[in-house]
Amino acid sequence: MDNKISKKIIYQFTLSTFLFAIIFLLIYYLIALNSNELYFSLENIVKLHKTIKLLWLIELVPIVLLLFAYFLSFFISKKVFKIEKKLKEEEKKSDKILDFTKKITKNDITAEYEITDENDIIGKSLIELRNNIKGNKEEELLRKKEDDQRNWVAEGLAKFSEILRQNNDNIEKLSFGIISNLCKYIDAIQGAFYILEDSDKDDIHFDLTAFYAYNRKKYSKKRIDWNEGLVGRAAFEKHTIYMDKVPENYVEVTSGLGKSNPQIILIVPLKINEEIHGVIEFGSFNNFEKYQIEFVEKVAESIASTISTVKINVKTAKLLEDSQEQAERLAQQEEEMRQNMEELQATQEEATKQGEEFVSFTNSVNHTLIRAEFDINGILLYANTKFLSKLGYSSNSDVEGHHISMFINKKDKEWFNKIWEDLSKGGKHFEGYMKQLTKQGRDLWTMSTYTCVRDENGNVEKILLLAIDNTEQKKQSIEFEEQIKALNISTIKVDYTPTGEFVDCNNKFSEITGYSISDLHGTNIFDLISPNQRSNFEDNWNNVIKGKSYEGEVKILSKNKLEKWLRLTLAGVNDMYGDISKLTIIAYDITEQKAIFSENKHKTELLITQEEQLRQAETILNKKLIQAKEEVKEQYKKIEKIKIRNEKTLEGSLDPIVMISSNGNIEFFNKAAEQLWKLKRKDVIGKTINHLFSDDLTLSDDFISRLVDPEKEKTVGKRTEIKITTGEGTDIPVLILLSQAKVDKEYTYTAFIQTIEVELF
Repeated sequence: MDNKISKKIIYQFTLSTFLFAIIFLLIYYLIALNSNELYFSLENIVKLHKTIKLLWLIELVPIVLLLFAYFLSFFISKKVFKIEKKLKEEEKKSDKILDFTKKITKNDITAEYEITDENDIIGKSLIELRNNIKGNKEEELLRKKEDDQRNWVAEGLAKFSEILRQNNDNIEKLSFGIISNLCKYIDAIQGAFYILEDSDKDDIHFDLTAFYAYNRKKYSKKRIDWNEGLVGRAAFEKHTIYMDKVPENYVEVTSGLGKSNPQIILIVPLKINEEIHGVIEFGSFNNFEKYQIEFVEKVAESIASTISTVKINVKTAKLLEDSQEQAERLAQQEEEMRQNMEELQATQEEATKQGEEFVSFTNSVNHTLIRAEFDINGILLYANTKFLSKLGYSSNSDVEGHHISMFINKKDKEWFNKIWEDLSKGGKHFEGYMKQLTKQGRDLWTMSTYTCVRDENGNVEKILLLAIDNTEQKKQSIEFEEQIKALNISTIKVDYTPTGEFVDCNNKFSEITGYSISDLHGTNIFDLISPNQRSNFEDNWNNVIKGKSYEGEVKILSKNKLEKWLRLTLAGVNDMYGDISKLTIIAYDITEQKAIFSENKHKTELLITQEEQLRQAETILNKKLIQAKEEVKEQYKKIEKIKIRNEKTLEGSLDPIVMISSNGNIEFFNKAAEQLWKLKRKDVIGKTINHLFSDDLTLSDDFISRLVDPEKEKTVGKRTEIKITTGEGTDIPVLILLSQAKVDKEYTYTAFIQTIEVELF
């Protein structure tokens, strides 16, 4: 009922009552005139007033009835308006609940429902049900997403383990296989593979060995110095670099559609045990997820391990080849030296008889050999030009008359003095490697012979030194020995005869097999090989004997029967005649990598099983959800009955009601409150509660002060008398009672207000 209908009711009822009173008064006049035998006229009516003294009271009846009818109709119209308004609100609320319920039954978890009544039990229950369904669905989606990510990582690790295993003998093929497959797997538009080149310590840099873009192999040569650009920085800091804002012109990718710049750059160093072996770089238009970056870092570690193994295998093979060549050269030089020394010794024995021949021979020696003569006390008597030039002196005057210790390093004097003492007494000649000290303090390695020269009585007259400079060969030999020593520390090395009998090994081989070196003597290589691999290993062994080389993986059994996996290089070592004298195994322990691969495979199978279990659980959950929906419908019917009963109970409420949120904003303002404050609801909804109270009242009244301040605790459940100021400036005393409700961790406060004047009336 709107305002026009209310006025119409008041007007009709008041007018009807007034007409009835007028008719009643006219009838009374007629009866009174008839009783006094008077006709109806103004004069006779005046006479009646003189005759009937209380007639004026009767004439007041229409006015009294008019006022009574007006106030009564006003009161009734107000009641009817409130009742109809309440019925419309409840009908609207029922429609809203029904609509919300239909959305929930259709799995619309985004449906919203606003609770405007703290007693709205149905609404609260439905919201709780929606939140539970929403939470379960979100948890299920999150769990499925995590499972998909784990499956993706496990499959990727297995895939790239296979790629690394198949292509670990060719760096270029390995790098392209890795970068192309990684780009496809992580959905990158381009990728680059850089290998660290550190063979020259003065020129450490990265070489681009593979470049891939738009599903095609690209051919590009590029060199990046150590610590240059983002690639160098990632290697230097040993950390992944991820950029989602790529600088202009950092990289430009050309496709059939034109040119564009990637928005995302991911650079991952290839490191293992904090040692850098290279860098991989990716460009993409889309962001990389955290699990994708962690996956690339895991693959990078496996790549680094493989590259390290490939480098070591290459270096080992090269060292073995160089060592064999050097050994052959040294053997040849030693044989030549031995022959020369024998010829020199024979020549010296005949020197006294063949003077002229000796002078001629001496001249020849001076041109080819280092030659010097010392007395038995070690004083230099003579030195040829070769001696002076090799030891850094310009003339004989610089050396003649000086003791031989001048040409011997301090570290070698102790053992050399013993040799010299034996020679000075006519002992056996000395032949072997000797290290002399040059004028500049450098070491000169020679193949030397110290021989006693006797007089006609057989006494030692002087001591002759003949030597050949082999400093460069010695340095190479020492370098090879150190490199082999380093390999013995970092890798497994063992030697066997062509028939498989043990020859020698380093400590790492002894450690991994559990056998001591003494235990290994008399054993055969085939005794260590796992039985299921023995036949294949024998074929590879025979191929190596025929001149081929072999690289691969093999499983051996330790002393405690534990399985150990080795990635090995098997090569033959030739003797001076070119025949295979022994077979050398250079290997690395990959048992842990094999275990990780097996574990990943097991985890993948387990994830597949868990996924099936999740599907079964989802079916059961759907059945329970249908059952829960039916139970909610039954509960809704029961709650609807309670709701209708409560609605009928609240239909007669005429008191002003104001509802505010926990932060003090007005959420509800009924019609009675509008009439009390003389304010329109649209002007107060959403504003703070302090708009309804004057500043003086807020400061002076503790109840109102707590009510308007969101930080203060409210006075709940206690009826309090206050004065409010209406929009027209009128002060009205009222009684106010504050109640509190908690919905979804949010508090709302409802103020029930009664005007004291009305309550007393």
